[in-house]
Amino acid sequence: MIARPEPGARCAVLTRASDEPIAGTAPVAPRWVCLEHRGRWPNDVAAHPDPAIADFARRAAAAGLRLLLIRRHGRQPERAQAQLFLTDTRPGSTRTTGLIVRGPTELADVPLPTPDQPLPGTPVTEPLLLVCTHGRRDRCCALDGRALAAALHQAGEPHVWECSHLGGHRFAPTALVLPTGYLYGRLDVASAVAARKAAGVGEVEPDRCRGRSSWSPAGQVADLAVRAATGLRDADAVEVLPDVSDVVPVRAHTGQRWEVDVERVQIGTLRPASCGAGAAPVVPVRAAGVRPLP
Repeated sequence: MIARPEPGARCAVLTRASDEPIAGTAPVAPRWVCLEHRGRWPNDVAAHPDPAIADFARRAAAAGLRLLLIRRHGRQPERAQAQLFLTDTRPGSTRTTGLIVRGPTELADVPLPTPDQPLPGTPVTEPLLLVCTHGRRDRCCALDGRALAAALHQAGEPHVWECSHLGGHRFAPTALVLPTGYLYGRLDVASAVAARKAAGVGEVEPDRCRGRSSWSPAGQVADLAVRAATGLRDADAVEVLPDVSDVVPVRAHTGQRWEVDVERVQIGTLRPASCGAGAAPVVPVRAAGVRPLP
């Protein structure tokens, strides 16, 4: 029998109740560009009413970069300049750089490299934690995401930003760690701090991890399954290779190799993907087995 959701319940509450698996739910985005913007965030940042930002969003998408709008938590003094971060999450290329933009009109002059070109700007040495607080997209991010951002701010946690839509509202509070590109869900202060600190030493915190945005959903599941089986925490130690059907090859930089069997599983429940959406069956991807290869 399929369990049906309670009408009007928030999507994050329903997902916690159903214990929906979290692995393999990160967005696929090998490269990110994050623009500080303290004004109102529209539902879709690509359709921003400011023509300069909308044009920047179009250029970013054409260059293979996923755009996020970011801001510091709480009231901030108005500034004429904004911070811009660019990140490549791919193993071997993992890095974040920063630029200063002096007003929206300068966005047209910001170079946006294609995937085979290096990132412009000054290297950013500390990892960034971006918490989704995009209330226009979903009220769970408005409530749970903002509460987490406020708690991290009050705790004095550095390098934390609020950000626009990351996807997966039902796992709120959600966050992205750059430059590794691992996303997390169902966070609290302790787990959010642990995720950022792990990235600071080039590692992955497996607890509450949704996956690395470098990989497809099946690749994210395979990556995390190999890490669970081996204890590998080095963020760039594992590379997911192109998958064939339901078998995902994974390779470590030491030469070790694995094959991970992945499958979609009906878990017998309906839930909305976001608040206000219609209920749909939950069919997560999970690892059915991890096989070491010679």
